[in-house]
Amino acid sequence: MTIIIRIAGALLGAVVGNQLAGELIKLSDNLARVELPIIIGALLIGAAVGALASVWLWRLFERAMAWMLDRLAHISLRDMAVGALGLGAGLVLAFLIGYPLSRIPGIGTYLALIAALVFGYLGLHLALQRRHEMSLAIGRDERPGRDRGRPRGIPKILDTSVIIDGRVADVVRTGFLEGPLMVPRSVLAELQRIADSSDTLRRNRGRRGLDILNRMQQELHAVQIVDDAPDAAVDVDGRLVSLAKQLRGWIVTNDFNLNKVAELQGIRVLNINELSQSLRPILLPGEELTVQVIKDGKEAGQGIGYLDDGTMVVVEGGKRLIGETADIVVTSVLQTVAGRMIFGRPKELPRAGIDAHGARPERR
Repeated sequence: MTIIIRIAGALLGAVVGNQLAGELIKLSDNLARVELPIIIGALLIGAAVGALASVWLWRLFERAMAWMLDRLAHISLRDMAVGALGLGAGLVLAFLIGYPLSRIPGIGTYLALIAALVFGYLGLHLALQRRHEMSLAIGRDERPGRDRGRPRGIPKILDTSVIIDGRVADVVRTGFLEGPLMVPRSVLAELQRIADSSDTLRRNRGRRGLDILNRMQQELHAVQIVDDAPDAAVDVDGRLVSLAKQLRGWIVTNDFNLNKVAELQGIRVLNINELSQSLRPILLPGEELTVQVIKDGKEAGQGIGYLDDGTMVVVEGGKRLIGETADIVVTSVLQTVAGRMIFGRPKELPRAGIDAHGARPERR
């Protein structure tokens, strides 16, 4: 293949050299006397330059085409059709405006070219921004249920941590997280490495992540596997950020560091942990709740229980209730860095002979 490219480059270079030599000879009568040596020299020099530069130019062309195909792979056929219509409309408008401009002596041709570039660009991007309205204008049926199951909305890119966590599947099932859910191949490979780990805990976490991903795909049909940057020098988090920039999507993660890095680069992040914190019930003093007291507290007579979301409940006088499920009256709520703590007391009166701290009074 390289030999064919070099031969083609040498032929093209020789043609260009011959044309340049002809133009050069026309400039002076003295050069016309040595026309043959000039033409032969131009042919040889053009062929040599073409043969040397052809391989480099071909590789540059391949990289440019690969970049273009990579961008087009994330664009739907409908968007490409709408963009082509917008580009065509922009070029037609540019022709109508550029034709009288081209009659201006000297700069008319350049003004017409600038008009074509400007109006073609504006037509393309305006059509893409208004593609939904254009779909309605050309008679596309957008009634509810017409394209049921087709992913819509802003792309959501799932991180390894949020897949292993598993709560994202429940959020998707309830319909609070919509749009195409995308899993990069680097994240899938990382899950497989964790599932193949020699450490039992990591292996179980990896297998659980793969099971959750498979269930989301089989039951909800909500997951798309996408290719990301193949550069091995970039870590998985860097690939996620790069993919989010390309797709103009959001990252779904539980990783605190990835959350901060993505936000610093202007990428929206959906954190399942923050969602869980936001959904915890707000309790006020005087409200009642039911909790199972499971252990002693730090202070004398206290009992400790936990709500379903992990919130710690400190029950004053709850030591005697360890192992039981009791109704608690909230006395105060304390917000800490680690989370929220609820303080309360048993709703019923203490049993006879037992004070509020769960201890028997001293006999005199």
